[in-house]
Amino acid sequence: MVTAMGSLIRWTAILTSVIVALGFLAFAVDEIDRGSKQQQDALARGLSDLEPKASIANPSPTPAEEKAREKAHGPVREAIDDANDVLLAPFAGLVDSDNAWVNHGVPSLLALLVYGLGLGTLANMLPKGRAHGGDWRTASS
Repeated sequence: MVTAMGSLIRWTAILTSVIVALGFLAFAVDEIDRGSKQQQDALARGLSDLEPKASIANPSPTPAEEKAREKAHGPVREAIDDANDVLLAPFAGLVDSDNAWVNHGVPSLLALLVYGLGLGTLANMLPKGRAHGGDWRTASS
C-alpha cells in the first residue's frame, strides 16, 4: 500500500510539473510572438510609442481575460491553460508586477518547486517495499 502511494505521489509530481512547464512554455511562445509583432509595428510606424496590448497570459485570469484567451487559443491549449491556472492559483497572488514575465515566471517557478521537488521528495521519503525476502547475510549469485 505504501509503495502504491509513493508511486501515485511520484506520478502526480511528474504530471503537475509537466503541466506547469507546458503552460510556461506556451506563455513564453505567446509573449515572444507578441513582442516580435510589437517591434514590427513600431518599425512600420517609424519607432513611435506603442500602446501595449492587454496580456491574456495572466496566471489567475479575470472572467474577461479568460473569455479572450478562449477565443485566442484552441481546445488543447485552453485545457493546458485551465489546468495551469488551477496549479498556479496558490502562488499567483504572491507577485504583483507590471512585467508579464515576472507575473507568470515566479508562480511557475514556485509551483515547480512545490509540486515537482516537494512531492517528489515526499514520494522518495515514503518507505519502499522490499525487492527480496531473503536474509541479508546470505549471498545471492
